[in-house]
Amino acid sequence: MSALIPPETFHSERLLLRRPEMRDAPAMFDGWAQDIEALRYLSWQPHGSVAQAESHIARCEAAWLDGSAYIHFLVERTTNRVVGSLASRVDEHGVNFGYVLRQDGWGRGFMAEALRPVSTWWLEQGGAHRTWATCHTANVQSVRVLEKAGFTLEGTLRRWGSNPNVSPDPCDHFCYSRVRGAS
Repeated sequence: MSALIPPETFHSERLLLRRPEMRDAPAMFDGWAQDIEALRYLSWQPHGSVAQAESHIARCEAAWLDGSAYIHFLVERTTNRVVGSLASRVDEHGVNFGYVLRQDGWGRGFMAEALRPVSTWWLEQGGAHRTWATCHTANVQSVRVLEKAGFTLEGTLRRWGSNPNVSPDPCDHFCYSRVRGAS
């Protein structure tokens, strides 16, 4: 895919999506990085310290600079509180998304509200033919997010993803996508 760089910020009705800053590490750690429930279906295990969150933010910045991934933190506009993270990982034909939200943000529609405009931006640029995400087959909340954001189920990927907080073995995942030119 061509070397597209997304905007550093996106705005939605209730959220500001922006690049993470080192000062966000305590909010990230307290909000989701140490929360086993928030991380249950993710590919990484809980952080043990704010220093690990700082290292994660440093990796986010390095990925942004090398063009391999663009991470935006979700900030609730009314409270200025960091509530989650949305990663856009660039591959040859499109963008793969990963996301996490602090528990007290669950059920409020934040992630679908963030994912829809970011996915739309990638598809409208002409370089991305598809945007997609996978989620553990038991992750009902993530399925709802993807469907609300306009993604379509493509199928089940057997023993696809690492979810160390669920099982040491690869787990089945659903694959959802939005593709350019589809209605």
